[in-house]
Amino acid sequence: MPQTEIGSSERLLEELKGWVLEETPTTDAAAVNRLIGRAEAELAAAGASITRIPGRGGFGDTLIARTPGEGAPIVVAGHLDTVWDHGTLAGPMPYRVEGDRAYGPGIYDMKAGSFLAFHAVRGILRQKVKTARPITLLLTPDEEVGSPTSREIIEREAHGARAVLIPEPAAPDGACVTARKGVGRFEVRIEGRSAHAGGNWQDGRSAVVALARLILQVHGMVDLARGITTNVAPIRGGIRPNVIAPEACCEIDLRVPDLATGAEMEARILALAGEPEEGIRITVTGGMNRPAFAETEAILELYARAAAAAQRNGYSLGRQHRGGGSDGNFTAALGIPTLDGLGCPGGGAHAPHEHILWRELAPRGATLAELLETLE
Repeated sequence: MPQTEIGSSERLLEELKGWVLEETPTTDAAAVNRLIGRAEAELAAAGASITRIPGRGGFGDTLIARTPGEGAPIVVAGHLDTVWDHGTLAGPMPYRVEGDRAYGPGIYDMKAGSFLAFHAVRGILRQKVKTARPITLLLTPDEEVGSPTSREIIEREAHGARAVLIPEPAAPDGACVTARKGVGRFEVRIEGRSAHAGGNWQDGRSAVVALARLILQVHGMVDLARGITTNVAPIRGGIRPNVIAPEACCEIDLRVPDLATGAEMEARILALAGEPEEGIRITVTGGMNRPAFAETEAILELYARAAAAAQRNGYSLGRQHRGGGSDGNFTAALGIPTLDGLGCPGGGAHAPHEHILWRELAPRGATLAELLETLE
């Protein structure tokens, strides 16, 4: 068990509620920054060394809080942005507690986990607990859209780290994550030739028909045995029913199990660009957004430490491979031992029934604190 006093799940939930009631859609930098500022003030008052990197590209700031110590740090990284727009709390998803479940936008993905990381670091500082290594806490503003501005910061801070801990949500059964698929994102734009759909149909070249063919090609790339999936959505095209469509577009999501497969599939999707027939031009942009996060011996050793700590804190910690990506993909691809899914169990990420099992807050927070204190 940790030396740091974590407190009860009831107490943790009460403070976490304040984080959930701060709506922080990725697209509203000012809203994200209000919560960043709240965390910054608390950590600075506790004695953390603070670096706040101004946001860019319409995204919020990134907060870096460091504790004293020597040697390679333990990095713990969470995000404060959510997929939920302003007004969600007042409409379809009010904050509420029903039995063992606490509901609210972003509570599972991943305000509970980011709060636990913040709470553990703040507690270590306030209580002057000596840790085996210094700690670097990152709170970022844009993970839900692929971390376009925080990726460089995360990778820079992870270079030379002893380990990286990611408090993304635990699985519904409480398991943490020791591997994730790589994620690719692509945009397709097709130019055709408009014509009257009745008077001179033969003069047109439908971008929508070309898009339909391309979608079938992309769907044909799915190979479940190899762990490869694709998904095309959303799709858009045409201007009026009586006009042969001069334009169409779509987005493609790609999931792959490893770096080599990511490179292979990226090349195949980008190769769809060109002029497959007279009057049709296809442009494809994008690529691998998150490299695959492969399980390694070092990660399994880190998991074993976490599982032993969990046992001391009263629960069993399983492990799983997950199809979704996280900021852990970036650090694992650098070769830094990375353990993910160390947040709170629950369910409904990005769905109206999003919730955590709030009684797990204290034991999960204790395990995180113990790892931060003792990893050598």
